[in-house]
Amino acid sequence: MTTFVLVHGAWHGGWCWSRVRSALQAQGHQVFTPTLTGVGQRSHLMSRDVNLSTHIEDIAAVLQWEDLNDVVLCGHSYGGCVISGVADRMPGRIRHLVYLDAFVPENGENLLQHAPLHADLFLAGAREAGEGYKMPPIPAVVFNVNEADRALVDARCTMHPLAAFQEKIKLAAPAGNGRPATYVLATDWEGSPFPAVKQRAVAKGWRTVDMNCGHDVMLDRPAELTALLAAL
Repeated sequence: MTTFVLVHGAWHGGWCWSRVRSALQAQGHQVFTPTLTGVGQRSHLMSRDVNLSTHIEDIAAVLQWEDLNDVVLCGHSYGGCVISGVADRMPGRIRHLVYLDAFVPENGENLLQHAPLHADLFLAGAREAGEGYKMPPIPAVVFNVNEADRALVDARCTMHPLAAFQEKIKLAAPAGNGRPATYVLATDWEGSPFPAVKQRAVAKGWRTVDMNCGHDVMLDRPAELTALLAAL
């Protein structure tokens, strides 16, 4: 049995992992799919104070209070920033990191600088529709979510704190903190910033895997993603 902690990306919540969670649990694994502060079923906790540090603390607290060790920690998209912070803080609890079409920030970097084509859109959205600190969700079609799930994703995604994209991560060690890691690139959506991020993973000597699907891999390719995770 393996313990998995699956961290969702921006605007999403733990709900997006339901298919992968059920499949892993059916194989006898222990699976946690926490929702970050301010989004999903925790959207009532949104405030101007919620940032990347908040979300790193969210996941670190799960590992601490559930007393989890030998964990496969997976972060999707923005969740790559979160798991990088957790790995920096408590590497001894982590067996393997999985960056799922995700950002891999180094010390002093933030998400906005790795998504320059979208940065102005994020800032404008927060200014025009999010009281200056909340970003409206990007439509599922932009991420090429499969047609059957687009309405579900658009209905469930919530505002995301702009500060989480603006805050520069503080890392004492290089991203990944020396833990074994796998980078998964979703290859079938336009405007993706992640091919460049994959090159960071290659430079670090991490294993890389390409999946021909849209950005929400856990919805588009749940069986393949489950098999990849279980193999770890």
